[in-house]
Amino acid sequence: MIELKKLQELVALMVENDLIELDIRDGDESVSLSRPSPYLHATPAPAPVSAPAPAAAAPASGGGEALAAPASDGLVEVQSPMVGTYYSAPKPEAPPFVKVGDHVTADTVVCLIEAMKVFSEVKADVSGTVRKIVARNSESVEFGQTLLLVEPD
Repeated sequence: MIELKKLQELVALMVENDLIELDIRDGDESVSLSRPSPYLHATPAPAPVSAPAPAAAAPASGGGEALAAPASDGLVEVQSPMVGTYYSAPKPEAPPFVKVGDHVTADTVVCLIEAMKVFSEVKADVSGTVRKIVARNSESVEFGQTLLLVEPD
């Protein structure tokens, strides 16, 4: 049986690193811990909508953040850095990170992408005004897919 102190350390590790599940096996000992995800909620899936064609993949920027590519109309595309589920807010009941008309800087978090129960922040990588949000909350996105359009300063 695992010591209570060790178990408390594992729980603290989960909270510090925002982990949802932890499974450790060492010889004859094993422990599996899980906690509810604040991003998962029981709502019916929206009706399927045809997604816009994925944009051509731009060269990756450092840090796994969103790629900013110029659109033909002068707007800059903030693209998904990975395949996953798009979340517009940090929690289901929270307001969205950004709305149309909001001013963003390169370091502004514009959404979360969840892949395999890991939530990654996506930053704007451009300064300007949000003109259109293309992605829909809780829907799947592809690598390089346009999430929102920003009019640069």
